[in-house]
Amino acid sequence: MFKLVYPEYSMFYLFLPVAALFFVAMVMWKRRSLQKFASSGVAERLTSDISRIKPLIRFILLFLAFASLTLGVMRPQVGSKIEEVKREGVDVMIALDVSNSMNAEDIKPSRLQRARQSIYRMIDKLEGDRIGLIVFAGQAYVQLPITSDYAAAKLFLSTVSTDVVPSQGTAIGKAIEMAVESIGDSVKHNSAIIVITDGENHEDDPVEAAKSAAEKGIVVHAIGMGSNEGAPIPVYRGGRNVGFLENKEGTTVISKLDQFILQDMCDAGDGKFVRATNSDDGLAVILDQIKAMDKQEFASKLFTDFDDQFQYFLAISLLLLVIEQLISDRKSRLMKKLNLFGENESAKTDVL
Repeated sequence: MFKLVYPEYSMFYLFLPVAALFFVAMVMWKRRSLQKFASSGVAERLTSDISRIKPLIRFILLFLAFASLTLGVMRPQVGSKIEEVKREGVDVMIALDVSNSMNAEDIKPSRLQRARQSIYRMIDKLEGDRIGLIVFAGQAYVQLPITSDYAAAKLFLSTVSTDVVPSQGTAIGKAIEMAVESIGDSVKHNSAIIVITDGENHEDDPVEAAKSAAEKGIVVHAIGMGSNEGAPIPVYRGGRNVGFLENKEGTTVISKLDQFILQDMCDAGDGKFVRATNSDDGLAVILDQIKAMDKQEFASKLFTDFDDQFQYFLAISLLLLVIEQLISDRKSRLMKKLNLFGENESAKTDVL
């Protein structure tokens, strides 16, 4: 396994394209200046001892030396020892509603943004548990399979928006069924599904899906995002709010939390329903339920020893710098003998 101890120093690589542009600009400026000083034939003879390719070679060496030095500063390491670690926990599949109604702002900053924040905090409080992510609207998709890599879970969560699912709707039942399929048969009695939605189901029967999950030993919880009063659904184009969603009659659509169907779903799934508010996202109640579950033992491979590799990149950088210093801008004797530009002694004498 390869990792960088100080990845933040990768910002220095931004200097490389700037340096390349500066080099090209300098070459063009020197060429124009020489053409102003003398005619093309005279200028070529005056610079007959100057190599055109060596300055480029020197720049490439400096370019590579800086790139290698930067990589060395980031302190690359390679995992040298793999150890199997035993963990105890439960499997938690999160089914997140990404339909357009989740953009409503009765829960600040919006239902979806608040849901993402809740999941982030949930991940930070998990201990040994595995987590997976399903996103759903009109259809359901596995965004992240079950994993114990919490960093990967946060990375996938950061990409979630209402644009990730093409078909609109709210298929809660399909999301639960897909979550059940994603959980291995051997750990179903140590598993939970957390549905985070506004509850406006338009596609299927979430209560029946939750009942089926409970029969397999999987508990179904839910966090209701939204208020009973509801809120209009913002419409965004190019990241800018251009108004609110309207029905065919031109009336603004008000999206309300359907807590009754979510409560029925949780009753059928032997789980807990919690309604999120601006002051409490209901996370603590669900986490208490998860921590009270029987734990399953998981085995995962972990790199425990990492060997530093920075010294090799620093050595390469130093070697390239030494080679660059040994190269002069003048042509070698061999290049002079080749006389690539068709120069002759009589022409040189005429100039003198």
